[in-house]
Amino acid sequence: MATDISSERPGSKVLSIGNVDVRNFDTVKAAVDRCVKELGSIDFVIKSAGAAGNFLASMDNLSVNAFKAVIDIDLIGSWVTVKATIPHLLESARRHRGDGKSVPRGTGGRIIFVSSTNYHNARVAQAHACAAKAGVNAISDVLSLEYGPQGVTSNIIAPGAIAGTEGMDRLVATDSREDSRRNIPLQRFGLVKEIADATVFLFGDTGNFINGVCLDVDGGAWRVKGGGQFGGKPYPESVHPVQGLDGKGPHKL
Repeated sequence: MATDISSERPGSKVLSIGNVDVRNFDTVKAAVDRCVKELGSIDFVIKSAGAAGNFLASMDNLSVNAFKAVIDIDLIGSWVTVKATIPHLLESARRHRGDGKSVPRGTGGRIIFVSSTNYHNARVAQAHACAAKAGVNAISDVLSLEYGPQGVTSNIIAPGAIAGTEGMDRLVATDSREDSRRNIPLQRFGLVKEIADATVFLFGDTGNFINGVCLDVDGGAWRVKGGGQFGGKPYPESVHPVQGLDGKGPHKL
């Protein structure tokens, strides 16, 4: 993976660091220290880009250990990541501090937490994930207040249903994906690229004055829950006839 990423920009240096347990401060700090030693600094942090846990389990079938496992990875892991990287983010923020008028010499001192739209409402068989992500969002919100005066920004990206991901493959049954797609106002699943675009938006000059925000990247799907039906019709037929691009027949997206 590191080799593949580095090939995107000739001359770039990408570190491959394995066996990092986000629940363990020492292993995370060792990875952080190596990044600083070999790359010079840490300007951007993304938590849960590759470390998260989820599965479907009702309250009756959700054991204490299973609940704790998700909390440890998602919530405790987020806190451990913050504690290990915040000194370097503060230094980066000082180097790249801007006033919004002049063009800064690059950006830095920014952290993004990858959450989910579960924070909007309860979801059956997701007590563990809903609790963990609500806590992650709270950490980001507090960071935006405590470290904003020093130039650090903390924001959240909350992906919806993204095609070709572990979440889609494991949590959305194949035979129910058509119904899931229909409940997205834009009538399609998201792309990994669109999560990457949101990340670039928040880390780039475009995110200079964005702090304490949760950016939902879900095509508006969470707004449909509980409010999509009207006139005895399911969403999206309740608001708009689904036709082909030529206006003559069903439109398969």
